[in-house]
Amino acid sequence: YRLCRVDMLTEMKNDAYARINGRQETPVMITDDGRVLTETMAIAAWLEARDTQRRISFDPRSPEADRMHQLMAFVNTGFTAAFTPLWAAYEMESAEPALLATLRDFGRQAVAERHDRLEAMIGDTDFLVGDRLTLADTTLIGVARWAEFHQAVDGAAYPRLAALRRRIESDPDVRFAQAIEDGETPAGSGACHGHVPLAEVIERFGV
Repeated sequence: YRLCRVDMLTEMKNDAYARINGRQETPVMITDDGRVLTETMAIAAWLEARDTQRRISFDPRSPEADRMHQLMAFVNTGFTAAFTPLWAAYEMESAEPALLATLRDFGRQAVAERHDRLEAMIGDTDFLVGDRLTLADTTLIGVARWAEFHQAVDGAAYPRLAALRRRIESDPDVRFAQAIEDGETPAGSGACHGHVPLAEVIERFGV
């Protein structure tokens, strides 16, 4: 696979990107047969269906799979949506100070409430579902770090989540992904073949 960087404040909002995803959102995955697949849960389902060795998922008929899907759905809906007012304030920094303050206050309250809910959902296992990293953990870690970015909550107030995040972030695959995002060139399994420019993706697969 190859990766493509997308600037969410500029490139994602232009008409060219809309040829890849008309809703002008990320993530987007191009399958090996050239199909464009969007939405986090759809991409996760695609990966799960092909995870025949169950390295990041479970037998779809198992209780563990049910719990994984439940947690992923919570993270992808209520937990993620709680940050919407904070992102809105971030993108409209030139707006009236009173409006920005209202958005930030509302957003922080929503994020805190969703953190309370997630803290209560975390069990005594090393990861969200069992003793190994799964799609539930990778869905969470990409969003959970927004709390620091927006200074939305005190992470110490959620000890279960804080400990879980440390374990997820220590996973070799997560460390590899973070290094790639930071612009480094870490040694991996060889599956990642570098980056492809967004313009090339749009030219090849845009409609």
